[in-house]
Amino acid sequence: MAADTLIHDMELPFQLYDVLNTEALCEHERFADHNRDTFDAVLDTAHKMSAKLFLPHNHIADQKEPQFDGKTVSMIPDVKTAFDAFREAGFIAGRYAFEDGGMQLPETVMTAVSGYFMAANPSTTAYPFLTAAAINVISHFASTDLKAQFMPKMLTGDFTGTMALTEPHAGSSLADITTTAVKQNDGSYRVKGSKIYISGGEHELSDNIVHLVLAKIPGGPAGVKGISLFIVPKFRLDENGEPSERNDVQLAGLLHKLGYRGTTSTALSFGENDDCHGYLVGEEHFGLRYMFMMMNEARIGVGFGAAMIGYRGFQYSLDFAKDRTQGRVAPHTKPDDPAAPIILHGDVKRMLLAQKAYTEGGMSLCLFGSNLIDRINTCEDEQEKEGLQEMLDLLTPVLKAWPSEYGPKANDLGIQVLGGSGYTREYLSEQFWRDNRLNPIHEGTNGIQALDLTFRKLWQKNGLGLKILQQEIERDLQNIKTPQSAKLAQKLGQYLGKLHKLLQHVGAALQSGEHASLSANAQAMMNAFASIVVSWIWVRQAAVAEQKLVSMGVNNATEGDSAHAFYKGKIAAAQYFLDWELPTIKRDLELLHNNNDVCANMHPDWF
Repeated sequence: MAADTLIHDMELPFQLYDVLNTEALCEHERFADHNRDTFDAVLDTAHKMSAKLFLPHNHIADQKEPQFDGKTVSMIPDVKTAFDAFREAGFIAGRYAFEDGGMQLPETVMTAVSGYFMAANPSTTAYPFLTAAAINVISHFASTDLKAQFMPKMLTGDFTGTMALTEPHAGSSLADITTTAVKQNDGSYRVKGSKIYISGGEHELSDNIVHLVLAKIPGGPAGVKGISLFIVPKFRLDENGEPSERNDVQLAGLLHKLGYRGTTSTALSFGENDDCHGYLVGEEHFGLRYMFMMMNEARIGVGFGAAMIGYRGFQYSLDFAKDRTQGRVAPHTKPDDPAAPIILHGDVKRMLLAQKAYTEGGMSLCLFGSNLIDRINTCEDEQEKEGLQEMLDLLTPVLKAWPSEYGPKANDLGIQVLGGSGYTREYLSEQFWRDNRLNPIHEGTNGIQALDLTFRKLWQKNGLGLKILQQEIERDLQNIKTPQSAKLAQKLGQYLGKLHKLLQHVGAALQSGEHASLSANAQAMMNAFASIVVSWIWVRQAAVAEQKLVSMGVNNATEGDSAHAFYKGKIAAAQYFLDWELPTIKRDLELLHNNNDVCANMHPDWF
């Protein structure tokens, strides 16, 4: 493939149609106007647009990041050109109903669409994606009047959106935020406070910026129970719904990031002049619950984005390894034998296989999560729907944390494949790593995701999500009929038994109050649980790939055939993951079984 290939031609069709059977969604009323042809047309548009308008300025935007002159933020014009094309194509409203001006596409398809843009240029892509997530919260929880004022122009991209959660002193501890909102006689609020690390918080790409701001109403409950959510626009609207007077929202400054440099990261000040108008979303003191909807959608997006940036780096290092010659491979080891492409060296194959396993595993994992959303939205059986929702809640920390842990690891290996070239700015591998390094941090650090999994999600609704997940895994493993995949399924089955025993132990430890060591060892729980889930995701892919090879027939499948190579690669990556990666969780299982306390007992003075 060419060096600017974003996604292998067979990858998304394989994931969408062979593994997830996305076409079956068209049997439901909501998606009845669609079929595989319409899905493919949307994906083709995304592919062409991302390659033509997003990819070319990815590196330029990294080198020429946005600037603030004290009045306005400026950036290279390519960003607005790409943003305008994205919104005019209707992608911001892609998942929304026809009557709202959307394309009423499945979440699975829209996630796949995002793959092209994330691989091409994650920083420019952030602006419309943040907007789509903000629309989601407003559409579910805002009043009819607020929806009418803000949603139509956000769906077209005339207005963009952000989420303003973090404060300089509080970080991830939202219970400690101090931004306030005081109710006025007209029902609006006056917001006052500071927010930091607000992506897309200031720019000139749209006519208005709609901030979703967490704040506390004086006299409300302490901690997270007293948090409310407000729409705070950059410009207040006139009687015709058009931007008019500037709201009291000030840009305190731009932050200078390691990567993702094309997306403005801002420090914002609300109410410096005591005239920042905010509008309550839903009910007072329910803000965190509302914002979690946006955050959970964003968490799947973060995981998928991490997988795609990792995947882009994998493709880049793969192309390099095919072209770069160095050393010789037996039996051609004589000094006068021609140098071999480094892809023939065993250790390079190892690094490429690891990248493939991490990134295609993360991609498939997040597409499964998006497909779960579609299954929930089209499910008519309330009991089944509840079980699917609980499984999605259980998997959400994994969907965010695992790809954002292993996507940067893939990019690190990509640098290593390039050797000295990978450590220079003349090649793109270092930017891929820098861009991806944000993903383990934002939308809830991976440590927070591990705590959420360990203390809440595994046990929620009496473990209903875990029960449904186990049923799906067991059903998949029982349906495997092909030999190589059956061996992988058997290997996974052994670890499923270990997981069952572990959860019994951890559940008992929680009941006995063993919280300190579990808190310190939460990452071990995430490692063990997520590795088993991703192993299942890989067995699913391998089983489909092996069945495809069987259906091709021995006489029709040759080593030079691209489809044959693609399916063989899937099986090899699955085997790599279960042989090389899954066994590493033995350490995590042992730590958790022993209630290891070395981290919990470490005294600050001892460092």
